[in-house]
Amino acid sequence: MAPVIHMPEPLCLVKNTNGRLVANPKALTILSAITQPVVVVAIVGLCRTGKSYLMNRLAGKSKGFSIRSTVQPHTKGIWMWCVPHPKKPDHTLVLLDTEGLGDVEKLNAGCQREVARLKARSRCAQCESGDKKNDTQIFVLALLLSSTFVYNTMNKIDQRDIDLLHYVTELSGLLRTVSSPDLDGIEDAADFVSICPDLVWTLRDFYLDLEAHGQLITADEYLENSLRPKQGTDQGLQNFNLPRLCIQKFFTVKKCFIFYLPTLRKKLAQLETLRDDDLDPEFVQQVADFCSYIFSHSNAKTLLGGIKVNGSRLESLVLTYVNAISSGDLPCMEDAVLALAEIKNLAAVQKAIAHYDQQMFQKVQLPTETLQELQDLHRASEREAIEVFMKNSFKDVDQGFQKKLETLLEARQDDFHKRNSEASLDRCSALLQDIFHPLEGDVKRGIYLTAGGHRLYVQKTEELKAKYYQEPRKGIQAEEALQKYLQSKESVRDRILQTDLALIEREKEMEEAHVKAEVLKAEEQRMWVAVLRQYQQMMEQRQRILQEQVRQMERNRMFQHPLQQRALDLRHHCQILWKITEELEICMKINEFLRVAEKTLAEEKAKRESSEKEKKLHEQKVKKLLKKCENLTRAFMEFKAKMTEEIRVRESLLKEMNERIKMLKGDKKNDTQIFVLALLLSSTFVYNTMNKIDQRDIDLLQYPFVVQDGTKARENASVHRLCS
Repeated sequence: MAPVIHMPEPLCLVKNTNGRLVANPKALTILSAITQPVVVVAIVGLCRTGKSYLMNRLAGKSKGFSIRSTVQPHTKGIWMWCVPHPKKPDHTLVLLDTEGLGDVEKLNAGCQREVARLKARSRCAQCESGDKKNDTQIFVLALLLSSTFVYNTMNKIDQRDIDLLHYVTELSGLLRTVSSPDLDGIEDAADFVSICPDLVWTLRDFYLDLEAHGQLITADEYLENSLRPKQGTDQGLQNFNLPRLCIQKFFTVKKCFIFYLPTLRKKLAQLETLRDDDLDPEFVQQVADFCSYIFSHSNAKTLLGGIKVNGSRLESLVLTYVNAISSGDLPCMEDAVLALAEIKNLAAVQKAIAHYDQQMFQKVQLPTETLQELQDLHRASEREAIEVFMKNSFKDVDQGFQKKLETLLEARQDDFHKRNSEASLDRCSALLQDIFHPLEGDVKRGIYLTAGGHRLYVQKTEELKAKYYQEPRKGIQAEEALQKYLQSKESVRDRILQTDLALIEREKEMEEAHVKAEVLKAEEQRMWVAVLRQYQQMMEQRQRILQEQVRQMERNRMFQHPLQQRALDLRHHCQILWKITEELEICMKINEFLRVAEKTLAEEKAKRESSEKEKKLHEQKVKKLLKKCENLTRAFMEFKAKMTEEIRVRESLLKEMNERIKMLKGDKKNDTQIFVLALLLSSTFVYNTMNKIDQRDIDLLQYPFVVQDGTKARENASVHRLCS
């Protein structure tokens, strides 16, 4: 259980010493001892408006924070009172009462110090600026430290109170940006920046009727109506709406309480001592409702990331923000307009950039077909972004922020141009890979490594280029991506061209050889025809001579019968000789012609087979490798089978040995088991006995040999089976 912090009375947390805020080490020590989550309730308002009274009631006391009804304020700096939370046992309620705003004594003291420092020249305006800066510092510090922020004003909600609250919320956001708490156990300082607190607006000495448009309204509705922006676009309405929109955005939870005058004015001096019966009952009820709401709805101080603040973390927050304020990170009240203008114009620039990004991401589909398309979308989004800036800007007199916006938009445009080019290049690269993938596959398979393959490759490339050009939304890098791809394939194209030229030259040589063979064949046929014609003429002449001789012999037949008979024989022999000679010459010519034709065909066949020889050699090598792999696989499977059989045999032998050992009984069984096992496992067996060799030792040595012989017989049989 966490220790309970006992504070009988409030203690100053942040001192206001000569206009400089300093943290009180004693108060920080008390905070560092609190391990429970803290609910921090801070109140800020004009001096002498009853802030301390409300904080005393939250503490459950009538006295504590100083209450005076005189013109002299009593609370200086920020005071702290840590009490147990009345409704959350595991939480500590931290009440922060602040120095009243608009204290004239601070102004007078500041003027006196400045006058003394300058020794003759009055700088009252600067003193007032320093005093307002001190008020702003306390206001901002209370806002940053609280989880519930009570804004205490008088009578009603007016524009001045709204402007002040708006200004302080903007400064608190600025201060959270520049300060980075250094806490043990927290790695990321950004996680330690507090989230916005809840707003409780208290209206003291309220005297108006809660009525709008003839109907009664609640205090919360009165607050919402006061913070509701008006419709319109002119500069005056923008200046009116700006603080209201910022307050609504900063405070997500808002609550309003009204308080009537607690009692007669002459009794206000004894307000600490008055009992509730002496006060206005409605005021007492209003205070009770206020306290009940704070106890029930105020949450623990929480940081971004869901980190709940305990006392030690609140201590670090106090030191961080006080140091940041002391270092001059917080602008003075005199620079309010400039600070607000810078904050709002920076926010307007961010909104314009965010709107530009949103419009571009919604409208632009990268890659664009043309650069002009992207330019048109940029100009349209740029005009809208400038309109958003003009709508949200505040006193951008020299148009410095508008120029900054234009510079950022130019950078955004360049970024979109770059991304458009990258998207186009990625899209075109993917298209080229997809479209030209079949062509690359055909090249790898050697389809174009033939005579005329280069022409086919170029023709296919042109077809794929036409298909690529037909694809939509390639972007501005379409042609460049295509040219880069084609350049990367120049080596492939050159290789195909060289192969094509070599094959064409080879075909030309083969065609020339074929033509020569045809010419030779024709010449041979012409010569053969001439020889045959000459031989035919010769034979016809011989036939005529023979016929003439025959006729002459026939005329002389009667007178020269022997000559006739001889002529007949000669004629018969000549006919036979003529036929034999004719057939022989024909065979010789045909044989010579066939020899020449066979030689020509053999040369042509050798040239054709030379191109296929390398393919066949490669196929033979592949077949040899496959055959070798098959032989290795077969040998491995045979070796695996032999090893499996050997393991099975050895396991069987071991099993038989174990069964043989189990057959021995009692202590002698155990001795025999060890004896047999040692004998079987040894290559040299040492038998150690005492004194002399007797029959008992011989008998004992005999039994293991019987067992061993049986075991070895079975082992030899198993090994024989394994080897076979």
